[in-house]
Amino acid sequence: MEKNLLGLRLPTDPRWVNIAEKNIGEILIDHAYCEQKAASSCISLIVQYPDKELLVEMLTPVVAEEWSHFERVLEQLQKRGHKLGKQRKDEYVIALNKQIKKGGSREQQLVEKLLINALIEARSCERFKILSQNLDDPELQKFYYELMVSEAGHYKNFLHLAKQYMDATVVQQRWVELLETEAEILKNLEIKADRMH
Repeated sequence: MEKNLLGLRLPTDPRWVNIAEKNIGEILIDHAYCEQKAASSCISLIVQYPDKELLVEMLTPVVAEEWSHFERVLEQLQKRGHKLGKQRKDEYVIALNKQIKKGGSREQQLVEKLLINALIEARSCERFKILSQNLDDPELQKFYYELMVSEAGHYKNFLHLAKQYMDATVVQQRWVELLETEAEILKNLEIKADRMH
């Protein structure tokens, strides 16, 4: 999954993968919670917008997929003798959620949420690619490659849905703004040994 295809403005700091490899148990714990939150986020959108038939149709299988990823990450943790442990505060997602424009129509609020979800999936996809290419563990390489492909599909789903519920030009303009903001957020976040983002 190439950087330009995802549209991300700032590549992950190369030091991140070295730190991640040395703390792979911690990264897997954080990753498990990321998958759980991704499933919850899709459920929340379905509950808030049950009248949006395409959204319900597209996000229902994503819920199942994200939950299966959660189960698969748990399996990788157990294989390596780690337990799930406590959830950490996701400073990256918190900072992104602060960018959601308040007010506007119900559709505008929906599009904001869809674009934030697309951004999180895009960054996760990029990180999974880095892990698949740089970890020494062949099983984890394969695992993260498979997840990278899946997350890329979710990223496209969210963008596609946003363009169904609002003018595509308006959506694209807002997407570019959010990509620039995401790069700034990432630039100012400390690289932590126990975080996927």
